[in-house]
This record gives sequence, structure tokens and C-alpha cells, in this order.
Amino acid sequence: MRSRMNQLILLSALCAGLSSCTDHSLEKQFSDPPREFSVLPFWFWNDTLKESEIVRQIADFEAHGVYGFVMHPRMGLPPDMEWLSPEMLRYMQIAIDEAVKRKMYVVLYDEGMYPSGSSSGQVVARNPEHAARGLYKIDLAPGETPKLEKGWKLVAVVDRGKGRSMAVVERPSEGRIRGIHWKNESTGEEEEPLAADILNPDAVDSFIELVYDKYAENFGRYFGNTILGIFTDEPSPLGRGNIPGMIPGNARLLPQINQILGYDFQPFFADLWYEEGEDWRQRRKDYERAISVCLEENYYRRLSEWCERHHIDLTGHPMQSMDLGAERYFQIPGQDLVWRYVTPGPSALEGEHSTMAKNASSAMVHLKRRRNSNELYGAYGRELTYQEMMWLANWCFVRGQNMLYPHAFYYSVRGPRYTERPPDVGPNAAWWPDFKTYADACRRMSWLNTDAKQICELAILGDANWLPDQAARECYQGQRDFNYLELRHLLVDARVDSSGVHLADMHYKAVILDGLTSLSEKLIPALEQLSNAGRLLIWKDSPFASRFPKAIKINTGEELLAAVDRLISPDLVLQPATKNIRYRHAIKNGAHYYILFNEESGPVTVKPKLSVTGKLKLIDPLTAVSTSVDEGEDLAFKPHELKILIVN
Repeated sequence: MRSRMNQLILLSALCAGLSSCTDHSLEKQFSDPPREFSVLPFWFWNDTLKESEIVRQIADFEAHGVYGFVMHPRMGLPPDMEWLSPEMLRYMQIAIDEAVKRKMYVVLYDEGMYPSGSSSGQVVARNPEHAARGLYKIDLAPGETPKLEKGWKLVAVVDRGKGRSMAVVERPSEGRIRGIHWKNESTGEEEEPLAADILNPDAVDSFIELVYDKYAENFGRYFGNTILGIFTDEPSPLGRGNIPGMIPGNARLLPQINQILGYDFQPFFADLWYEEGEDWRQRRKDYERAISVCLEENYYRRLSEWCERHHIDLTGHPMQSMDLGAERYFQIPGQDLVWRYVTPGPSALEGEHSTMAKNASSAMVHLKRRRNSNELYGAYGRELTYQEMMWLANWCFVRGQNMLYPHAFYYSVRGPRYTERPPDVGPNAAWWPDFKTYADACRRMSWLNTDAKQICELAILGDANWLPDQAARECYQGQRDFNYLELRHLLVDARVDSSGVHLADMHYKAVILDGLTSLSEKLIPALEQLSNAGRLLIWKDSPFASRFPKAIKINTGEELLAAVDRLISPDLVLQPATKNIRYRHAIKNGAHYYILFNEESGPVTVKPKLSVTGKLKLIDPLTAVSTSVDEGEDLAFKPHELKILIVN
């Protein structure tokens, strides 16, 4: 689904694109794109608010190339200012009015403070039965009956064999969220409201009434124009600091879980806590996937449908970097680059967090969304440098992202606010005088990656909550671009034939199966068809190698790239070969562009051979200056340098 706002902006962009194809070159538009492509920083409202200071800071943002912001009520607000109180809403109105005046954009934040879903404890205050709950195990002696405390519910008694048994009970998790006040500012003790049960549709409906309906009542006239979206932030079924050993879930979910898995999970409950069953690893993965799908349906779907009805986009991100399934309910799929998850070096290509940018951009492509986002820099520490800040943005852009939420601009750095999830990457940073250069470059890159047709014929299969990184690393280093393809698409909206997979205007001529340990029987016919056509590549020690005898078995990176090249004509060949360069190829306004990013710390000089021919230009994202390039000319990359090659 796409919101009405996205439809209107897309129509406007397409009309502008048609005009620009005849009146303006791609590079001329690139120099000064519309303000909707601005970085949209989290703006921490973390101290006593004043109208004059809000207006002053917004003017300062605009002067430094920042044309929008996320209003984020944060730890440090005065104790007498409650979440979404009339006073807070009044200050929000002041900021929105100033944004309207300056032709800037706003994103609303749906929680005080995070993770989302509890309305700063108001959901539980309204109904204590809506507090976060989960599953808890009680080991039983022979013949013992489980003792249940008030508010607990017996889910199952499970025989573990050898005379052992255990009870599985549903109980409150005692999980909490971070609040917007300190209990004691001098000691740093934080207010921690109770988390809500976001796996419970009734609790989620209450959350929507308390937050989303209130936003619509107060600011609905700005939806789809000044206000671009509502940001939901890493919702957690158990909350923070829950009782140790708890597992997300409840008794009411069991039928839904069994339907998702296609078998009765109850006999395997022990595998969630003990490593004893023959297939305990697989059972845990199955259960985690089922809970992810339950969260999609009971939380994200409700928020998404509300946003669709109110002509505004749901933005933000799920809790985990590999949560691809949840992205289907975001009008702007997103991810979260925090805690130094990714830095120059191995983490850029390996581990769960290396998948996040492709996660969101792949969802954008396959769900036919216009934008996809990343909340980045949060808790990277005050050691973050300007150069690293730019590197992280480019890491996102070359993977297809086109909306950045820098975390964060601080309203105040007074006292302990200075050390609350640093750094301030905006007005209180040493690089603030040079911020406009960064902001302009990000606006250009976001515009370039929007309303563009990606050229990519390779897909790597993933699950709702798990994405492989090993074959992906080889593709990145070998300049073979790919998208993550959630398995569910093969059952729902993709067409599979002897030429590959067709989905959302993409045609994948080769599909990689890497690391997946379970497959629904419903998927087997589609994968067999790909295997029989010689278009299924199986990476290393897959348990499904024998299931698909005609699939191409791959054991090394060299074998993988060679197999891909037999099925897909190379789009980009670099001479000499290098593992340093990542790339993205797309078409915008009739011109082809290649983003070439030296992601590594060493200099590289290469001759690029492209699959398309025409007049070549290099354009610098920092200055928007373009220079002509001869075919076959060497391109010299400094460490961590990004270049854009345009082919008309």
C-alpha cells in the first residue's frame, strides 16, 4: 500500500521528471533537489521548552541545510510536562507552525520515549491487563503441580523425558520503557513507565487511541504536506529489563503460531529454554519467526492501516536489523544504525547489522514504496568524527537508502543531557559550521536514489526475521548488486518461471539460497522450478543441497561470482579487480547513474567497464560539480571516497 501523500509526491516528482528530461540535465537537478529530501534529524526535546528557543533552533537548522526534523520528547523534560499534555502539544504546534512558515518538514514521534507502543505508560495506566506479558517456565518435581501467582495463566505442562517436566505459564514481564523524566537528575535515575503488551491487539488499539488519534485531532490538517509521517521506534513485546528467562508470547497466540508454522508447537516448548531436543535450534528459530509474524499482524498492521486511512506514512523501524517481514507494513521501510553496529572494517560486511540497509531498500523496491530510511549515529559516542559520519551515510546510500534520520540534535546539553546517548551530531558538534556541506550532499543522494529504477538481476533469499550475510559479502566485494527477497514473496506476489523471479518490476535471473535451515513445504515447488532452470545457487553447506539436485552448488566466492556471471551479464567490471568498491546502478530521468563507493581505507585506481554506453560524467555529491570522463579512463579513489558516474 502507498499513502495518499506518497501518491501525490510521486505524481509531482514524475511530472517534474518529465519536464527535467527535456529542460534540465540530471546533474543540474542534482545540485539543488527539493527540501523533502533533506536529512530529518531526531531533535531531542530534553529540557524546559521555550517558544523563542524552538524558533531560534529551527532557524539555525535551516541555515545549515537542514529542512526538517523529528520532534522527539526525551529524557530531561521538566517533571511537570507530561507526555502529549496540552502544554506539550502547544509546543509541537509552535514547531509545526514554524516549519510551515519556512517550508520545512516534520515527522511526529509516537512514544515518550522508547520502545514504542506504551504511550509513556498510559496504556497500562488505562488498563493494567494491557501490561507486557510473556512466557515463563517452571521446572516441576515428579508429581508437582505448578503454583500460579495472581495474574499468571497456565499454558502447558511439557514432558521433557527422563521423568522431568516443566510448566509454561503466561505472566507479566515487568518490562518497561525509557521515560521522558529523570526521577533524580543528579544521580541519573530515570523514570521507567510500564511497557504495554503489543502482541495484544486490544492494547495496540488503546495505544493508537492515546497517540495516533490525538495527533490526528491536533495536527491532522498538516498530514501529507508539512507532516510527512509518524515514527514508531523498535517496539519490543517484553519491554526493557523484563524478568530474566522470559520468552515473548501468550496463550492467545498459540493458534496463530501453529497456523504460521504449520504444526503444533506446544510439545516443543522445552526447546525454547533447553538445548536437549534433537532439533532445538530449529524449533527456536521457528518460534522466533512465528512471533515476528504475530507482531507484524497485531502491531505493525494496525498502525499501518491507521496511517493509510489518515493519508500519512508510517515510518521508523522494527527492533532487529534483520526484521525484513515487518517492513511490509511501513509506508517508509526503515532501519536503525546505532551503538557502532557498523564501522569501517569487517562489520560493514559481516554480521546481522551488515544486512540492515539492504533490508530496508529491498523492502522499498519489492513493496513499491518510494522511500526507505535509516536512523543513524545514535550512541556512536563522542568519538564519532565528521569523516565517519559521512562514511556511514555513504554506506547507506550505496545500498539504496534515500531518507536519513541523524540521531541526534540536542535541544539542550545541560548537565547529564550531554552524556545521554551521545553524540549531538548537530548544533553542539564541532563540525556544525561545516554541516551544510554534509546536509546538501545527503539531500542530493537521497533525491538521486528516489523515483529511480534500480538495475539489479540478483536476489538473496531471506526470512521474515533472518537475512544471510556470507554470500552477500562476496557479492558486495565482487560488484554484483543484489536485493534481499523475503521467502513470503514467492508465495504471495512474485511470479516464478524458467527465467527467474518476477516481482515489482524486477526480474531476478539468479537466486541465492544461503544459510536458511528451514523451508515451508509450500515454497518447495517455486524453488524446484528455479533449481530445474539452473537459476538457484546454493551457498556452501546447506541442508537443502540434496533437495534441489539441479541447483548450482557454491563453495567459494570465486565460484559464486562465476555462477552469477553465467546467468547475468556483468553490469560493472573493474580493472584491475578490487574488493574495495561497492556500487549501485539505477536509471533516473532517462540517465543511468552508478554510485561507486570505496568503502575501504586504502586508495584504489580502476578502469570501469559499464554495461551501458554513452557520454560519461563524474559528479561530486559534496559540490555538485560535474566533469567529463573518457571511456576507459582511470578513476582514482581516495580512502572512503564516493563518486557518481552518470551515463547519458
